[in-house]
Amino acid sequence: MRPSVFHGRPVGAAAVEYLHGPRTAPAVALTFHGAGDTAIANELLAIFAAHHAKVTVLAVGSWLAASPKIAETIVGSGHELGNHTYNHLDINSLGTGAAQSEISRCKDLLVSLIGSGGAYFRPSQTQHATPLVRQLAGKEGYPVCLSYDVDSLDYTDPGPATIRRQVATASAGSIVSLHFGHPGTVSAMPLILDDLRQRGLEPVTASTLLAS
Repeated sequence: MRPSVFHGRPVGAAAVEYLHGPRTAPAVALTFHGAGDTAIANELLAIFAAHHAKVTVLAVGSWLAASPKIAETIVGSGHELGNHTYNHLDINSLGTGAAQSEISRCKDLLVSLIGSGGAYFRPSQTQHATPLVRQLAGKEGYPVCLSYDVDSLDYTDPGPATIRRQVATASAGSIVSLHFGHPGTVSAMPLILDDLRQRGLEPVTASTLLAS
């Protein structure tokens, strides 16, 4: 579905969860949990530049607060930045006020750093947002909760070969979950990008994928 389907939605309507984009699109969205050592993040950004790949980073607010320059680096490189809560708590287990605060604090920080709350919201510590969390995300101005259909498992540090095999299960329209802060992801990334291109799949931002 195209983002245009959200035009005319009531202000504050609950966010819609997307696990993937159109299956006819010869592309995938590589989406990254933004946290961890910024040196590792910059290594990945250099790889993306060398391979002419664009990605979506769902940033943890506390990470951006500690390293605010990384936001400008990500956006200035043509990538997409979104909201992954402020403290990366188990948002589905939080009460209404605490959950909304997690979303709004990260949004407000994004606004101060890049001029907007970012393209998407991704709930923390879960693949799927509860109806309450989707409602709160919509209230904060996010029409989409960006989920995924392929989990790289890179956060478990299984080694580059396993990460590569996991991402190889992606198909046209897939949204892939990956993480900054893990050296194995850096090692696997050039091969992942080569694999995708050999299969005719272009790595694009989530917005580009969903607009396909």
